[in-house]
Amino acid sequence: MRGRDPVPLALETKRCILELRTHARPPKAEAFENLTHQNASRSTAAAVNSTPTLAILRRRVLAALDELKARDIREIDVRGRTSIADLLIIASGTSSRHVKSIADEVVKYAKRAGMLPLGVEGEAEAEWVLVDLGDIIVHVMLPRVREFYGLERLWTVGDQEPEVAAANDH
Repeated sequence: MRGRDPVPLALETKRCILELRTHARPPKAEAFENLTHQNASRSTAAAVNSTPTLAILRRRVLAALDELKARDIREIDVRGRTSIADLLIIASGTSSRHVKSIADEVVKYAKRAGMLPLGVEGEAEAEWVLVDLGDIIVHVMLPRVREFYGLERLWTVGDQEPEVAAANDH
């Protein structure tokens, strides 16, 4: 750079860039859309193949709950009611330490299945620990907390058991 003035060099570089831009032919819209669609399909397929299915994840969660002797396990299908998840699993532990251990086991089993939790809340107090696995949200609670908040009642309002519905029809 010794003998040259930097300003003309910068102007020359800009001129070259402008020439390249004006002479370069833009890709055809159709080819670009096809390329984008193919890349999107590949990334979607890769994402689907890398994350466990709902059934596999459900089995893993239930195995974790069973492993640590969670009590009163309840599954609630919330598809069509909310977009936050497809399935809520609610279970009870006998103490704060038990609740935390159960939630930790759920996280461990989910990780083994290739699913990192989106979030875990309530571990400090461990009266109610929520493990968000995307399609499945796991609530592990102390019995008194579970009774107070009544998540089962909240998410099953308007539902009737098949036997109750049949009895009401007669």
